[in-house]
Amino acid sequence: MRFPFALTAKIARHIIKHKLKRTPKFAMVLQLEPLHTCNLTCTGCGRIREYSTNLKDMVPLEKCLAVAAECAAPMVSICGGEPLIYPKIEELVNGLLDQKRVIYICTNGVFMRKKMRDYLAAIYSPEGEPTLKQLIAENLITEKEADAIRKADATAKAKSVIRPTQWLYWNVHVDGLEFTHDLIVEREGVFKECIAAIKMAKICGYQVATNTTVYRETDVTEIEDMFKFLSSLEVDGHTISPGYDYDAAKKDMVKRLGKNPTEFFLTRDMTRQKFAKIQEWGKHFTIFGTPVYQEFLAGKRELTCTAWAIPTYNIKGWKAPCYLMTDGHYDGYQEMLTKVNWEKYGVVNGVARDPRCEHCMVHCGYDPSGALGTNYQSGDNWKNFSYNFGTKPKPYPTSPELATRAFNGATIGKGHLAKAKAVINSPAAGARGAFSHNEEEPHAPHVASHCGTGDTSEREDLRAKIKAAQRPENS
Repeated sequence: MRFPFALTAKIARHIIKHKLKRTPKFAMVLQLEPLHTCNLTCTGCGRIREYSTNLKDMVPLEKCLAVAAECAAPMVSICGGEPLIYPKIEELVNGLLDQKRVIYICTNGVFMRKKMRDYLAAIYSPEGEPTLKQLIAENLITEKEADAIRKADATAKAKSVIRPTQWLYWNVHVDGLEFTHDLIVEREGVFKECIAAIKMAKICGYQVATNTTVYRETDVTEIEDMFKFLSSLEVDGHTISPGYDYDAAKKDMVKRLGKNPTEFFLTRDMTRQKFAKIQEWGKHFTIFGTPVYQEFLAGKRELTCTAWAIPTYNIKGWKAPCYLMTDGHYDGYQEMLTKVNWEKYGVVNGVARDPRCEHCMVHCGYDPSGALGTNYQSGDNWKNFSYNFGTKPKPYPTSPELATRAFNGATIGKGHLAKAKAVINSPAAGARGAFSHNEEEPHAPHVASHCGTGDTSEREDLRAKIKAAQRPENS
């Protein structure tokens, strides 16, 4: 099967139950944002600056569990912000598992290996030595870290941890190969850490998915190479969606980066061009999303937005009308369903009801439409059934050439900051540069106190040094 039977059956039962009850609107996936603090400042993401990013601004654990029960969505996507920063992330995951939810932890991957080391320490016994030795051999943990796992005390063994289960996926953000991904997340080394975390997760028995956003400058050939490389690592599935110019992202791009959003995000026509081959990708790789949604992305049909099926809850309440647009917040899910005029939003027969919806083809608005049968066409049910229950594509063959194409940035000294480093470290710039004294340990990514707040002081300091090095008197 393309997807685990238990998960597919759970979703199918949920849909059938509400169809039989003639429930007009119901939740399929809860987008749960327990906090908006993040350790990265990704280009194209306005989320962490749309809301306060102070660590104290968090949804309490008890409330997170209560809202999951309230909307009764069979799947919960824990997002943010970076959810692994949430102090009670382990308790949240285990509480949702107790509620029988399917869980996706949407993470940038930077803290994954730390969480998995906690798990290995909690379960360690001599029978686990082959796993530790494999992780050491593949440079995924150090000898020191392995020794700490072996010597875990009673507190470490009693700690709540994130354990492998068929009901949970690590959902790792990967927006391309190394050069592109590190450019988008605005920090070199993140792609390398993501791949290390994915490899470690697979060795430890976790399910792993990836999520990718495609932008105007995204090279389709690179996306295909990304799928091939991730498939060779035996990643279990992929979510891919077009980059949409929602208000918070546009404001961040203009204010923080001084960029024109129209040069970065996709129009509806551009989305169809970029995703022209998505049905072919779906044959060769385990693409999450219905074949009906894939047809929509490829421009072969229209769908009506069903954003109410993937509601978002965050520090201000139930966010409406969708994950990306904010017209209000509500105390209850049913209150939101009742009070929001859903007929004001989306695109119908090619006409945008709200101008902000004009270019949106994002999965959180349209993927559930394919599963729920909106804009139903003859044969749609069979398409969905055969896609979900069909044979899972085989992993793509691994090769040195594929790995070389994947690690095409900082790993081989050709990262997006390479020229800046050369300028700053040149004799004209004086003594050693800003990067030369800041080499980080492989498992201890830098998390500055201002990360996720929009503070650009480090970037501005870098620019100032580059400009100083380029002045005539220094040449």
